[in-house]
Amino acid sequence: MPFQKVQPEKLSASVVRQIEQLILRGILSPGERLPSERELAERLGVSRPSLRDAIAELQEVGLLEAKAGSGVFVADVLGSAFSPALIRLFARHDEAVFDYLSFRRDMEGLAAERAAKFGSDADLKLIQTIFDKMVAAGDPSLSDAAASLDAQFHSAIMDASHNVVMLHMMRSMFDLLHEGVFYNRRIMFSRHTTFEVLLAQHSAINAALQARDPAAARTAVEAHLDYVKQSLIDHQRSLRNAEIAQQRLEHESGKG
Repeated sequence: MPFQKVQPEKLSASVVRQIEQLILRGILSPGERLPSERELAERLGVSRPSLRDAIAELQEVGLLEAKAGSGVFVADVLGSAFSPALIRLFARHDEAVFDYLSFRRDMEGLAAERAAKFGSDADLKLIQTIFDKMVAAGDPSLSDAAASLDAQFHSAIMDASHNVVMLHMMRSMFDLLHEGVFYNRRIMFSRHTTFEVLLAQHSAINAALQARDPAAARTAVEAHLDYVKQSLIDHQRSLRNAEIAQQRLEHESGKG
């Protein structure tokens, strides 16, 4: 018969599984510092030797990393999503920018639809909380804090979709946007969008989610990212026009 005696699980294995789940679900983020060994052992209800064994195992597989004098951190597990060569290629070609926006439109639209269906009350409460902070923070073109809240809002929707593969994939994409690989959000928004328009778009997304209306949530996200795409097109056109105008001015000045 294909039965085997049940073996009691080591405490360290339980700790490993719990921390793995927290990383998988995006609750523990790359670069986040774990509590001190003493505090974490107390929270988990295990001995410090058992905790050390678990942390050592997670370090060995690359999920945690120790920094001398600083503590133990979640490793940069998103860093391997794109190679440095591909990231440099993205940054040099406009084609990648618009493909990125199209990808985000499809993925975030689906995520918003799923969030409206499957998000818990706590998920929706978090999205509402972040939206309220966005309103208070003001124009994202003028403040790094406001721009960060904008990214948090979109990330919270992704989290509420409860698809861990989508979650980690899109977090890696948001990281590239934050680093300015695709475009500089603050410069683009400061020239071709207004805070009121952006706020209205985010308000429509939030309202659809809070009403648990999947179709409306997806439509609102898609409309927002269509607007971002058009704003970027307008921004690039204005840069090109300014360059041409400068060339004409220099040419005319040279005639004198």
